[in-house]
Amino acid sequence: MAIGLLTLHLNIPACASLKDKRQQIKPLISRLQREFNISVAELDYHDKWSEALIGCTYLSNNGKHTQRSLQKVITWVENHYPQFYIIQEKIELF
Repeated sequence: MAIGLLTLHLNIPACASLKDKRQQIKPLISRLQREFNISVAELDYHDKWSEALIGCTYLSNNGKHTQRSLQKVITWVENHYPQFYIIQEKIELF
């Protein structure tokens, strides 16, 4: 069994308030859950307007499959949410 954790540190330059940030992050979280059937949550930077740390977890019976699936999430975010800049991405397998 392989559990994968993807953390995405995002810069959201178009935000001018926490409300703007929430309006942009919530659709991203919902779409990721729907598109990839993964667990997603905002983990940190709750008080910063222009940054967010998103965590995604994926469980499978194969570590390579988990790694590939989480890599697809990164590519998907880059392609579908160009207004977000990925500062850092990290995939961990347990």
